Amino acid sequence: MKRSLRSIARKLLHQTARAAMATLPRALRFAVYRSLASCDPQPDPRLTLKIADTQDELEACFRILHDAYVAAGFMKPDPSGLRVTIYHALPTTTTLCAKWDGQVVGTISMIREGVFGFPLQSAFDLGPVRAKTGQIAEVSALAVAPAFRKTGGMIMFPLMKFMTDYCRSYFDTRHIVIAVNPNKIEMYESLLFFDRLQDKVVDHYDFANGAPAVGATLDLIKDVAHFEQAYGHKPEHKNLSRYLFNSRLDNIQLPQRRFHTTNDPVLTPAMMDFFFNQRTQVFAGLDDRKRLLLRSIYDHESYAAVLPAAAASSRNIALRQHQRFSIRCPARLDVASYGERLSFPLQVIELSLHGFKAECAVPLPEGTQGRVQIDLGEHEAASVEATAVRRQEAGGVACYGFVVPVPDVAWRRCVAALNAGRTHADLATPAPAAPAARRDATIDRGVTSVAPVVAVGF
Repeated sequence: MKRSLRSIARKLLHQTARAAMATLPRALRFAVYRSLASCDPQPDPRLTLKIADTQDELEACFRILHDAYVAAGFMKPDPSGLRVTIYHALPTTTTLCAKWDGQVVGTISMIREGVFGFPLQSAFDLGPVRAKTGQIAEVSALAVAPAFRKTGGMIMFPLMKFMTDYCRSYFDTRHIVIAVNPNKIEMYESLLFFDRLQDKVVDHYDFANGAPAVGATLDLIKDVAHFEQAYGHKPEHKNLSRYLFNSRLDNIQLPQRRFHTTNDPVLTPAMMDFFFNQRTQVFAGLDDRKRLLLRSIYDHESYAAVLPAAAASSRNIALRQHQRFSIRCPARLDVASYGERLSFPLQVIELSLHGFKAECAVPLPEGTQGRVQIDLGEHEAASVEATAVRRQEAGGVACYGFVVPVPDVAWRRCVAALNAGRTHADLATPAPAAPAARRDATIDRGVTSVAPVVAVGF
């Protein structure tokens, strides 16, 4: 009874404080929100943050997420006790977890655009964001275990920090998009400098059980200055700018990568079967096109038995083959022109046995030939002859398709590993440096410095 009375009193206090905040001018409200932010630059060593890459870790994440969403009215209870969506089946989705003394106590997911797009694009227009330079990721599925929800950000802020580090160095993302409940949007606008996708609130957002939603976006390069201006002068435990961008947490376990891949798929065939066929009926509810798209990604024979079958009449639909692993490799194209050696920096974003796709800021005429030095990974480099055969532009960035007639040993080894690998762990084993190419120290890694991915939604 006493606990119930305390709970009612606490709820009334929060409602009163929220009502009082609503009467303040917007600038003052935002200043109050920022003054409440507090982060621990040296979290308790019992806290570990990592990619959820085991069945037990993912199941714990999905259970915490289910319970939080049911309590908030964002989903109906599922018989499995888990919240699992089709986006969790894609290699372009990464789920992070926070563990306390070995037990999962928090989670968040990042969804980069894949074959099914983004969850929020069903309700919000992403056209203006797509028109900008840089890739997009939707940040979603945040949940913290009940016992840790009132600990002053002890789990939340380290999760945000992990998300920041992962996206800055590993996930090849510039623009973050979120969909949040209207009563939370000012927190993201004030603390994290999100801009709304549109002024109007979506009254019925299907991905959150028909709850109202507001869409917002954060530019991970342009908006860094806002964080420094708002937090840079504050003491360490209040300085979100330093905490998110310029500090290191020993609690975070970043993935080890052999190649410069930009995603970390974790689902083995057994795990996929467990979550999407046995524990839930996510695969059973897919239409034929989505079933075929899944098979175009997971074309490894070991997945065939666990993926949902499409109707015989739809199997002749032509679909582009989709890679399980995405990459971003710095490279240089050396071209001989009238006795001079010209060099063009590239960023390779797709790779096949006899070709690649690369971004280049300098216009290249069709038919340009030269030698490409490409940094494939930590101890992997290749040197091949290549010819530019086509040009296309997306989001203000020019991309060129190249033909590689004779791939070298390192190139072949990389392509074979990417084609055969099922999870990011399959690629983690280092290999000896390829003898066919000398690693060139003048090739810039080219990782884009980005601001934090520190906001989460449905």
